[in-house]
Amino acid sequence: MTGVSQDVQVYLSRFAELESNPQAPAWLQRIRRSGMEDFAERGFPTTRLEDWKFTSLAPLTRFSFDLAAGGSNGWTTQEVTRLPLADLGCPRLAFVNGRYCPELCSGPLPAGVRAGSLASALDNPLVEEHLGRYARAQDNALVALNTAFLRDGAFVEIARGALIEEPIHLLFLTTAEGPPAVSHPRNLILIGRDSQASFIESYLGLHEQVYFTNAVSEIVAGENSVVDHYRLQQESGPAFHLGAMHVHQHGSSAFTSHSLSLGGTLARIEITAVLDAEGAECALHGLYVAGGEQHVDNRTALDHAKPHCSSREVYRGILDGKATAVFNGKIIVRKDAQKTDAKQTNKNLLLSSGASINTKPQLEIYADDVKCTHGATIGQLGEELIFYLRSRGISHEQARSLLTYAFAGDTLARMKFEPLRSRLESRLLAWLENGHKAGERS
Repeated sequence: MTGVSQDVQVYLSRFAELESNPQAPAWLQRIRRSGMEDFAERGFPTTRLEDWKFTSLAPLTRFSFDLAAGGSNGWTTQEVTRLPLADLGCPRLAFVNGRYCPELCSGPLPAGVRAGSLASALDNPLVEEHLGRYARAQDNALVALNTAFLRDGAFVEIARGALIEEPIHLLFLTTAEGPPAVSHPRNLILIGRDSQASFIESYLGLHEQVYFTNAVSEIVAGENSVVDHYRLQQESGPAFHLGAMHVHQHGSSAFTSHSLSLGGTLARIEITAVLDAEGAECALHGLYVAGGEQHVDNRTALDHAKPHCSSREVYRGILDGKATAVFNGKIIVRKDAQKTDAKQTNKNLLLSSGASINTKPQLEIYADDVKCTHGATIGQLGEELIFYLRSRGISHEQARSLLTYAFAGDTLARMKFEPLRSRLESRLLAWLENGHKAGERS
């Protein structure tokens, strides 16, 4: 292919190497090739595009990333257990550099759950039916790149009527050492009708190296299902993280997302939920914390495709140092989606004069019988509150930390899984006590 940029040419070369030893079924090879064609045509998004106006991928495209190798790379279950937020006392599926690593998994899976490596489930007709149907390569250059290099990730299937009490933890570790490497995890989660389940999808870097994680998840919530999903981004300080999650909801399903972004030098998480049948409910909760010169970008889309659906969205940001952030949230109400009830809020706390946020909540409404609101706030800690706490013997720094913690507490309090909530609270407190240093490990 001619006329492509040098950074795209690198991925074309990597893709040719991958294709030279085809082991995937024919249907997967077809969507891989289609993904590579879509990415080669578009290339990496630039700030000339409205959706990327405030997020430049120029720092990422300066590197030539090798495909990260799988395997435990010498890590043991005992070592993983000691990592922050890695061992939460629930069943864990472990992936290293995007590849399934059974020796680092823990806990038996409960009845009604089928879960493991996506690469090992490619002969399942459900995988061929759903993979790539919701996160479409033709709609997103980074999803196209992920699709081109789709090799492994998590496949989870929850049986009809199953009640899964403990979360299923999908732990993605990056152990890349040496030259910069990239992994492209791809996850497919299918929740049967009348079932209830929760998931923790976390990304953790093990070394302070430059690497690139480009993750995509597709989630289908069956009729009358109840789903809680936690997405944790805690990459290493120099790392790049680009993630996309696409949720498709059936009738009377209830989906709740908790998205937290804590690490990386540049991170962007896109969440799209399509409420595609009457009675569907969706709640998106987000918290992003950044210091130093970190950049974090959150983009959400709540697509009300059918009538009588409701959604709630609250994202909070805490920025210090010279950190920058972007929030772009959109509520779409289709022509026939009457009786839609949707509300979106973005609140941001700037702890320094050098931090900044670009926020853009949006409503795109094509129906006339709806109830929709949106809003955004940007502010600093109130001097009156700080003075009040100081007058009661609390130091200035302690007062700032307490007020910042309280600002984030609303988001953390919404998490039902106590072991995760308490550890995240401890991590936030450690970040505050350590002077808001980016990438600080608790």
